[in-house]
Amino acid sequence: MANMIDKLDMPATVEDVLKEVTRIRETVTEAVDDGVKSAVRALKQGRHAAEDAIDDARHTVKQKPLQSVGLVFVIGVLAGWVISALSRRD
Repeated sequence: MANMIDKLDMPATVEDVLKEVTRIRETVTEAVDDGVKSAVRALKQGRHAAEDAIDDARHTVKQKPLQSVGLVFVIGVLAGWVISALSRRD
């Protein structure tokens, strides 16, 4: 404890400041690297999930083509109705 108090009374040397700056830089670099790795991992997981969803959709369309066409038709009608309703509001 007394050693720490003695250090507080002494002015910091250039060497002390450089050591602290280096330590802070290393900490920030590690944090940025961890963030980049996490972002890359999330992008890969998202890409895999999207590819799985596309594969599932293709499979469903092949297995049930008439239902797929009917669903697309209903979605188109609903989208047209919503767009029409919104354009009348303006």
